[in-house]
Amino acid sequence: MSRAVMIQGTGSNVGKSMLVAGLCRIARARGLSVAPFKPQNMSNNAAVTADGGEIGRAQALQALACGLAPHTDMNPVLLKPESETGSQVVVQGKRLTTARAREYAKLKPQLLESVLESFNRLKSQHDLVIVEGAGSPAEVNLRAGDIANMGFARATQTPVVLCGDIDRGGVIAQIVGTQAVISPEDAALVRGFMVNKFRGDPRLFDDGYRLIEQHTGWRGFGVIPWFSDAANLPAEDALDITTRTKAEGLHIVCLRLSRIANFDDMDPLALEPGVRLTMLSAGEAIPGDADVVIIPGSKSTRGDLAYLRAQGWDVDLAAHLRRGGHVLGICGGYQMLGTSIADPDGIEGPAGTDPGLGLLDVETVMTGDKRLTQVAAVHAPSETLFNGYEIHIGRTQGADCARPFAQVNGNPEGAISLNGRVSGSYLHGMFRDDRFRGAWLAQFGTAATVSYDATVETTLDALAAHLEGVMNVDALLNVSL
Repeated sequence: MSRAVMIQGTGSNVGKSMLVAGLCRIARARGLSVAPFKPQNMSNNAAVTADGGEIGRAQALQALACGLAPHTDMNPVLLKPESETGSQVVVQGKRLTTARAREYAKLKPQLLESVLESFNRLKSQHDLVIVEGAGSPAEVNLRAGDIANMGFARATQTPVVLCGDIDRGGVIAQIVGTQAVISPEDAALVRGFMVNKFRGDPRLFDDGYRLIEQHTGWRGFGVIPWFSDAANLPAEDALDITTRTKAEGLHIVCLRLSRIANFDDMDPLALEPGVRLTMLSAGEAIPGDADVVIIPGSKSTRGDLAYLRAQGWDVDLAAHLRRGGHVLGICGGYQMLGTSIADPDGIEGPAGTDPGLGLLDVETVMTGDKRLTQVAAVHAPSETLFNGYEIHIGRTQGADCARPFAQVNGNPEGAISLNGRVSGSYLHGMFRDDRFRGAWLAQFGTAATVSYDATVETTLDALAAHLEGVMNVDALLNVSL
């Protein structure tokens, strides 16, 4: 009989995604057919699925932990912020609309139908579905029409385990306070709690652990020490990709745009011993010793181009190139490198045209059709075969496309400047491919020594062992029995 358990958090970034990935790997090791599920996710870090849709990157990692290919049913509602008040709404892998917060609330009854459809389909195919909540059930002002936490749990009668984050402090209040503000009907679905990200000797929290049990009446499933190898897994939040403090190595600087998208492109580079990666924040100048500057993807290309200019990075890029540096633009970053970006229909914001950085002789026009596909490509300069994916709107063309970055199905993709020091491509995920990463780094005299996919697999196994050693996993996985 198929069953499910839901991991909810006392807040955002308490470690729910990592815990679900670890529990999925444990369940798989025990011979269960297991799948991940997140009813609603808000992220600009998306993965392209084999069925031609997109889901949150965290669910793609969880699918890997289960030994499954990512599928749109694993994250049926994905919100991709395009501004401070509006998000693109992706339903079962396809763009539905762009909505502001109040407009989105009106969509929720319709979206719940898709959520339940996807969830029930997964349950029919697997022994166990491990569900991840979003944000916190303590946000009771959002409870009406909720599809991400207790609204989903109640609709499906899925038991809940609540996760608190001791690293940010106040974990007793986080968990006890959550019980205090949610309704008795919602609280009745909570089977227990766990405390995540403990640094030091977990026995020091024994008294606090008992206090939570006494105040809530909920069962504790364990105190989970800090998992330092989490940095080896794809980042869920752009802030999770940290600057690697190395004294030497090829210095790659990535501009942390305000609507940065698919930023896990940087993860494999961050792991390379011969690379010093700097994630540049607002107000910081591009360092004079940078070898390569990467302009990453963006969910709002024209908006982030204005943001880039507001930081003075356009001036810094010009100086960087005068010093002999290199620039790579990926997806939205590629579009910014051109001479103009036109959005005549206002797909990503107000209709209009903005001048680009002018570092590539190409022009981009935003179009309503979105390209979502996994691709096999050949890197033109090195003739290296690699795998990646496309996830973008807009079409780019111009004189520099005569020097393509890659070939996809025999067709040119991307562009390279006449002097060879500025490149642009729509292909995400290229650095995950060890062959490409090695060939690309070799251009700068740096060797690639990491097997990225193997590192992720090894880390997932280590995460599973880490959880097994400190949690009552059997009891947690069986709360729905």
